Amino acid sequence: MQGLVTVFGGSGFVGAQVVRALAKKGLRVRVAVRNPGRGYRLRMLGDVGQIEVVQANIRAPSSLGRALEGAQACVNLVAVLHERGRQKFQALHAMGSRNVAEAAAKAGVSRFVQVSAIGADVDSPSKYARTKAMGEAAVREVIPGATILRPSIVFGPEDDFFNRFAAMAASSPVLPLIGGGHTRFQPVFVGDVAAAVAACVIDPATAGKTYEIGGPAVFTFKALMELICREVGRHPLLLPIPFDAAALIGVGGDLICALPIPIAPPLTTDQVTQLRSDNVVSVGALTLADLGIAPTALETIVPSYLYRFRRGGQYADQLSVPAKV
Repeated sequence: MQGLVTVFGGSGFVGAQVVRALAKKGLRVRVAVRNPGRGYRLRMLGDVGQIEVVQANIRAPSSLGRALEGAQACVNLVAVLHERGRQKFQALHAMGSRNVAEAAAKAGVSRFVQVSAIGADVDSPSKYARTKAMGEAAVREVIPGATILRPSIVFGPEDDFFNRFAAMAASSPVLPLIGGGHTRFQPVFVGDVAAAVAACVIDPATAGKTYEIGGPAVFTFKALMELICREVGRHPLLLPIPFDAAALIGVGGDLICALPIPIAPPLTTDQVTQLRSDNVVSVGALTLADLGIAPTALETIVPSYLYRFRRGGQYADQLSVPAKV
């Protein structure tokens, strides 16, 4: 297709790459964000006039119509990893997704892509996973032909997972292995997620389908911590922590989220709950391969941005070589 695509949540880590991928396909992109001032750099991801940024809040249905005016496709990426203020899981993942879908249907949008998450399940003990599933169901109720994408943890230069634990490895003598570090993940490169979104927008054959998006390899939580420590050249103690004990740490994170301060919590109780379940592609699910995308290996990307957590940063290799006299 050629035309206009409205992207909700396009100023985030994944969103910026989605905007870039859509622009490279020759599409015009309208990025709808709650705070337009944070999206000024997005215009530089395409040709002059190809990308515009507008204000919209998916918690406020009245703000969505203008963002979708004239659009042929819509991508909803809005999500939060922890609740804070008015940014609640229920309000954004469930009710917000329904608001976007209803506005898109009213605007006559022909293609709709909802980015959810592996593990989305209405019966999950995790509120994050439950509301993600509720959002999927709401979108499909309004737009049966919507495409659902469920990525595993997403890695890339601005990710919240590898950067967070690399910073901890660089500053703390201990890294926690929640639940013993046995939870399995299938990390997927942000560029591959963006390519998958663009493919689903363009190809009408993806309508009504659900894809689970993971990388080429599965890692345990412990294996990922070991990989991070190797890359940053640090050797903290990897300390197994039972889930119940980790939940107590999560309570502290919940308290941080309740405060009116812009500090990300190290861990929340809901994230501990999520870690009780593996985060890998289901057997028989449609995957990146079904979209014609070869997944990128974690080991080829992560070293390119975790170097800054090494002693000496980008000059670590030079500093490790003895000076010649």
